[in-house]
Amino acid sequence: MALLALVSVGGLLFDDRMLVGVPIWTKPFKFAVSFVAYCMTLAWMLTLLPRGRRVGWWAGTVLAAASAVEMVLITTQVVRGRQSHFNNETPFDSALFQAMGITVVVLWLAALVIAVLLLRAKILDRATAWSVRLGSLIALAGAAVGFLMVRPTPAQRAAGVDAGIVGAHSVGVPDGGPSMPVTGWATTGGDLRIAHFFGMHALQVIPLLLLALVALAPRFARLRDERVRLRLTLVASGTYAAVFALTTWQALRGQALLDPDGTTLAAAGATALLGAAATWAALRAPAPSSSPASTSASAGTETPFADKEFTA
Repeated sequence: MALLALVSVGGLLFDDRMLVGVPIWTKPFKFAVSFVAYCMTLAWMLTLLPRGRRVGWWAGTVLAAASAVEMVLITTQVVRGRQSHFNNETPFDSALFQAMGITVVVLWLAALVIAVLLLRAKILDRATAWSVRLGSLIALAGAAVGFLMVRPTPAQRAAGVDAGIVGAHSVGVPDGGPSMPVTGWATTGGDLRIAHFFGMHALQVIPLLLLALVALAPRFARLRDERVRLRLTLVASGTYAAVFALTTWQALRGQALLDPDGTTLAAAGATALLGAAATWAALRAPAPSSSPASTSASAGTETPFADKEFTA
């Protein structure tokens, strides 16, 4: 996967072909980088499992293999100068796109197995446990947004069997129109890739946030308490899920990310206010506890991301 990312960089540098309004190697580059981050994060999460590691290993292997097949199919279409996603212009293009659909379903089901294993696992630090559990669940929802993209647009439904391209990233506007630099997200209509990207990367963002809290604990006494870190992790996860839902809703209504209407702004404001209030409540001093686990957590001797069991 990393090798395909490097090949894509070379393509971006030396191949000036354009496809759907962007350099043709942009898609394989973004997919390769995303898959590398996704697979590495899941591999780390699997090390936290006290039980079920064999099942987790097989699920991770299937996921990595499906990702590799997806990348090979995308790269094949790039070499051919053809659109990879939604392309039914020829029987061969259609067969490749259907194969991509199968690999995505397999990938999603493998990630679901890993999420279930994480939900059942007894991990030492509760904040760590919930950061990986909720991060994996939100990532599953983010990946599922991709299934919304294969629906035919109104224009494609009107064209019927003559529509060579069936499905789109954008809502309300055709793919390949005005877009943001780097991301390529539509600026004149909705774009489901925003929610897709935001949701999937909860897998990295939420555990990294917890890691930041642990790093700040020596400087801020309140963060040394594992219960406070757990509260903040739950608040961050809930807020992240709300923003993911908001970006999905905004895209489905055909609204560009940077051109929200009053309803979207009101929902965003309410999410921000609730998130801030919940963060303030989470930072309140926990009730005193004399249990050994709580005492060691308050003293900073327990740290997240350890591979041990705890009693819930």
